Amino acid sequence: MIEKYKKEVANDVVFNLEYNSERQRLLIPEYGRHLQKLIDQATIIEDDETRNKAAKYIIQVMGSLNPHLRDVPDFQHKLWDQLFIMSDFKLNVESPYPIPSRDVLQLKPDVLHYPQNFPKYRFYGNNIKYMIDVANKWEDGEMKNALVLVIANHMKKSYLSWNKDTVKDDVIFEHLYELSGGKINLLQSTEELLNTTDLLRTNKRMSNKITPPGQPKIQSNKNNKGPGKPKPFQKNNQK
Repeated sequence: MIEKYKKEVANDVVFNLEYNSERQRLLIPEYGRHLQKLIDQATIIEDDETRNKAAKYIIQVMGSLNPHLRDVPDFQHKLWDQLFIMSDFKLNVESPYPIPSRDVLQLKPDVLHYPQNFPKYRFYGNNIKYMIDVANKWEDGEMKNALVLVIANHMKKSYLSWNKDTVKDDVIFEHLYELSGGKINLLQSTEELLNTTDLLRTNKRMSNKITPPGQPKIQSNKNNKGPGKPKPFQKNNQK
């Protein structure tokens, strides 16, 4: 009997099942294992011309998975790069694009250093310190005084949001003097900041109900004696 048509024993088939955990790890799982096997077969082809034809065929199969991007030049470059990556850089074929290297693939970006700020008064935030630094660079005048007043009011609002229900203006002026390095001095100033209730006041929600068109508004006017008002009930005492 021909070996190709030989009947297999069911127990042997179950016993020899191949699990994905036992198979070779896929470098790019999106293309599947069948395409990975095609690339592995093309890698071991000895004839250069046949190997190049196999590589071009594999590129067509990879492009057929994304037909709307198959003819885009940049996408073709990406397919060739992925072909070499999936072959573990063992495929020796002529590529229309520069062949990537393993070192470039494993190259890691530089560590991004985040700015670390540890302000003394964290409840003010870092933006307040930036605003104070900007105010220090301005020339003295009305614009700078208005900016300093805005900064002081915002500092008071931030202080009230995180600390107490009330705070004196002198405390805000002392913190402003300290954070500005002594360049903004309001300790002897007679300027008053916004009231605490004004800073912490919540906006009332306005009703957005609108009377439907054609429906008259009901008016509760007791002195209205128009024709549309119903007459009061009167008891008839006549016999």
